[in-house]
Amino acid sequence: MASGWFYLSCLVLGSLGSMCILFTVYWMQYWRGGFAWNGSIYMFNWHPVLMVAGMVVFYGGASLVYRLPQSWVGPKLPWKLLHAALHLMAFVLTVVGLVAVFTFHNHGRIANLYTLHSWLGITTVFLFACQWFLGFAVFLLPWASMWLRSLLKPIHVFFGAAILSLSIASVISGINEKLFFSLKNSNRSYSSLPSEAVFANSTGMLVVVFGLLVLYILLTSSWKRPEPGILTDRQLLLQLRPGSRPFPVTYMPVTSRQPCESW
Repeated sequence: MASGWFYLSCLVLGSLGSMCILFTVYWMQYWRGGFAWNGSIYMFNWHPVLMVAGMVVFYGGASLVYRLPQSWVGPKLPWKLLHAALHLMAFVLTVVGLVAVFTFHNHGRIANLYTLHSWLGITTVFLFACQWFLGFAVFLLPWASMWLRSLLKPIHVFFGAAILSLSIASVISGINEKLFFSLKNSNRSYSSLPSEAVFANSTGMLVVVFGLLVLYILLTSSWKRPEPGILTDRQLLLQLRPGSRPFPVTYMPVTSRQPCESW
């Protein structure tokens, strides 16, 4: 039953993530004139799309790799590589999104990094970069000792969830800022809730729901990767599925658990 709820949550999460990206694309295409890469306002329109895709959707999905029951059996290296690769893809999208907004600002002689949104966003990206390089150096490369990984793992996990939360806050503040700037000289102000404002606010709410669901899956104890030697019911189901070879199962007492080397 727990596995069923997990996969249902993942299905809902995938749908929400796709909707977040598609809604942002539609907002920029329908109300803001589309996309270009020439320093114009249409180049800026890549910024919200890439930041939602990278810092929220891909980042959230990458964070859940070790919640998949399939990652709990067999070698861990392929899952580590997948975890790192998805985060790297999220980071690349984020960097391209930053290039779009900085290029637009510089081309239009607009000041950079003066709003709360920009401060929050650049702080989040900086923490993301530190998190990825620390994870790559300590948890993926083989040089780090077990005690160092055990020491840094809680910090790595904490900042993973913190960065996602900061990403959501950055997106929400960015949507709000974009609407204020875009609608201040229009016939209908933001306070009158024109259709663009309703749609953009709804997109922001989708981002919040997506982020909360990711955090829920991350924090649900029964969906966390077990420590080495502790076999769960879902692992047994995976190992004893039709066509697999059964093997002896050893249960370790709680007092003899070894430090976990999970990323």
